[in-house]
Order: sequence, then C-alpha cells, then structure tokens
Amino acid sequence: MSADWLTRTADEHIALDVDVLFGPWPSGPADLGLDDVRRRLRRSAIRRACAVSTRGALFDAAAGNAETLRAADETLVPVGTVDLRDAVAAGDLLDGLVEQGVRFVRLFTQEQGAEPGHPGHRHVVAEAVARGLVLLHDGDPRAFGPVLAGRGAEVVFLDLHVYLLADFLLLARDEPGFRATTRLLSAPDAIERVAGTVGADRLLFGSRTPFMDVSPQTLRLRYARITPDERRLIAGGTAARLLGREG
Repeated sequence: MSADWLTRTADEHIALDVDVLFGPWPSGPADLGLDDVRRRLRRSAIRRACAVSTRGALFDAAAGNAETLRAADETLVPVGTVDLRDAVAAGDLLDGLVEQGVRFVRLFTQEQGAEPGHPGHRHVVAEAVARGLVLLHDGDPRAFGPVLAGRGAEVVFLDLHVYLLADFLLLARDEPGFRATTRLLSAPDAIERVAGTVGADRLLFGSRTPFMDVSPQTLRLRYARITPDERRLIAGGTAARLLGREG
C-alpha cells in the first residue's frame, strides 16, 4: 500500500466504489488489467471496489462472472452480470451468482443493444428482483426508470448526468429503491440537491475506474455542503448496507 494512500485525510477516503471494471475494452485505455486497476484504486484512496470483468459484458457472461469471482478478495467485491441478448439463460446465471454470495448485478444495455421495454430486459429485471439482487444499471434513467418502477427493485443508475437530475428526483420520490452514482453530478450543488430532496442515502460513489479520472469526483464529494454522516453514506455506507456488510 502506498504512502500516498496512508496520508489521505478521512474525508478523502472512499470506503466503497460501486463502478469499477477490469479487462479488455475496445478503444479503451491501455491499463485495464486487474493489477493496474488495483493500483489506480490505491492511489485514489479507495478502500474497496465493486468490480466486474469486462469479459462478461462483451463476450461471455458466465466466463466473465467466473473471472470476477476469482479476482475477489478483501478489497474487490465481485459484481455479476448476464447477457441481455440471451435473457432466457439469465435465471441459471443469477442462481449461480446468488450461491456465490453476489449481491450486485450489472446490466450492460448499451453494449448489448437492449432498450427500455425490450422483452429480454424486462425478463432479466424480473428475475433479478425475484432473487433480491441489486441492479447496477447503465443508460438514461428517464428511459429505464419508468420500466423499472413499481417492481420493488433496488437500482443504482450509473449514468445519471446532472442535466437529468430533476427527472431522477421525481422518479426517486416515488421509488425508494432508486439510487444513482455521483460520477456525472458535476454541478456545484448537485450532491446537495439529492441529499436535500430524497436523502444522501440515494447517492453512491462510483468512479468508472479505469475509464475516468477519480480526483475530481473525490474532491467534489469532499467539499460538498453536506454533513459528515451524509458524506459517509455516499462514500460507502449505503453501498455496504446494500451488500449486507459493515460500512
């Protein structure tokens, strides 16, 4: 562990990052390997990360899940996935993940060409909800939110842009299981708006490591005008609760 990590203040530590990937990616950065991703996390004072192998998104969900589970340790929490293009097989894959103690399942709708309302997407969501799994969901919350609503689903939207924030807040007021990551909430008051409208427990820190620079995100959270308890929820407390772990 680097000395840089040890010298960070408590406000700069991220207890749990819910948006981390490793593995090959078309047109991606050169250092997507697991060792390089772990080094990036250490440099950014991220203690634990919910990570998924890109193999599951792009090539083979079962092989990707196996690769993710092999990589799991005290700092890397495994995230499963299924192939939305083969939704019929999703139930068996989800059962296998549940048996391994996996709580988060990431859906790659953009890479797999799934649109809101597609039968395969609806089926996978129903299967995941029936097993009590938390969905890490990409795409526009305005499009996918209404499809996910009314199901009792626990959903973390990974691509909530600040321009979409008002619509997300309207959705979240009626859906207690709807949450989002802080990654694209770049406005000076975006984190405060969420905390003040639906509660800080509706935000989770997600960096999209190794695709994005983590520093602006950690600084934005550090200097947000929220209470220390709210900051701890966003920096990992809520994610830990969803995982059934201590914060």
